[in-house]
Amino acid sequence: MLRTPSGGAGNGAAARGLMSIGTVLNVLREEFPEVTISKIRFLESEGLIEPQRTPSGYRKFSPEDVERLGHVLRMQRDHYLPLKVIREHLDAMERGEAVQLPSLGRQRDGEATDEPEGPTAARIGRAELLATAEIGEQELDEWESYGLITPLPDGGYDAEAVTVAGLVVELGRFGIEPRHLRAVKAAADRDAGLVDQVVAPLRLHRNPQTRAHAEARTRELAGLAVKLHAALVQSALGVRLH
Repeated sequence: MLRTPSGGAGNGAAARGLMSIGTVLNVLREEFPEVTISKIRFLESEGLIEPQRTPSGYRKFSPEDVERLGHVLRMQRDHYLPLKVIREHLDAMERGEAVQLPSLGRQRDGEATDEPEGPTAARIGRAELLATAEIGEQELDEWESYGLITPLPDGGYDAEAVTVAGLVVELGRFGIEPRHLRAVKAAADRDAGLVDQVVAPLRLHRNPQTRAHAEARTRELAGLAVKLHAALVQSALGVRLH
């Protein structure tokens, strides 16, 4: 369960229990360490949440908004549901209807059920990615040329492309250009290759439960690799600053 800060005895947004996007990010990261501000903005652009806006345009999130975000992220992480299906589930929950979420690769009496055996990743189109990241065609083409973002065979993109795009934009504000990120991309590819080596035998297993376990193991290893990379960067910077 997500824990949200109480409104306290203050006035204005704080008294109403409203939170800034930065505070929401900190709350969500207790359960979802890899969530980013770009991801929250993308989910808003998809209509999954509707935070209030101050007269100056700043987002203010209610505890209900944060709880709804938690439901969305949990459905993506645990059930691999596309955003359209997640929205339908949330609407049903608001109507008080019971929602049955799919389980991957379950078996009954040794026989596989008809439920999905693997994840269905959320996808977005090129125009949607451009609009969400607030970039132009030329910028996206450049990022693709450096391998930072890779289109799927059908021309769309997975949901993580939105996160990558947002981070590339943010780094650009510090003067870090896409060409400077080729080494980061190469390191990520090496990490992904290492994870693949570990989980490949599980993915090829005949038992659908074992294959489902491979996806969970992939997420776990990816999370550890991200944390290690962050710790190594922080350590290297600490050594250089001292």
